[in-house]
Amino acid sequence: MTKAELERILTKIPYAGFIGVEPIVMDNELTMVMRYKETNIGNPFLPALHGGVIGGFMEVSAIAGLMFSGDYTKVPKPIGLNVGYLRSGKPQDTFARASIVRQGSRVANVRVEAWQDDMDKPIATLMGNYLTADSKGK
Repeated sequence: MTKAELERILTKIPYAGFIGVEPIVMDNELTMVMRYKETNIGNPFLPALHGGVIGGFMEVSAIAGLMFSGDYTKVPKPIGLNVGYLRSGKPQDTFARASIVRQGSRVANVRVEAWQDDMDKPIATLMGNYLTADSKGK
C-alpha cells in the first residue's frame, strides 16, 4: 500500500484529520505522526495532551498499521482496546508505530506504542483486537 492510498483511507476516519494524524512511510515501514495542535491539549496548566486524543491517535495508528500490512476491502473495526498511559504527553508532535501480534482469519491483535522525544520511552501503549473478517479472500 502506498502513502497516497493510506492517506485516502485515513479520510474515511474523520477523527484522524481532526487531531492531525499523518502517515510517514520509509523503507516499507509505517510510522504515524500526530502533529501538535493546541486543541489537542487536555490540561492547559501543565500543558499536556488529552488522554482521549492520545488513545484515539493510537487507535487510528492500529487501523492504519493493519491496512498498510494487509489487503482489506473495508476498514477493520475495533472489538476491544486497552490503553496504558505511561507519561504525560507534552505539547509537541507525537509518533506511533503499530505491530501486528497475531493475524487470524477474522480477528487481528495489534500493539501500538506512542512516543515523543525517544522511541524507547513511550508515553502510551495500546493493545487492541480488530475485526478483519471483511478482508479480501476471507
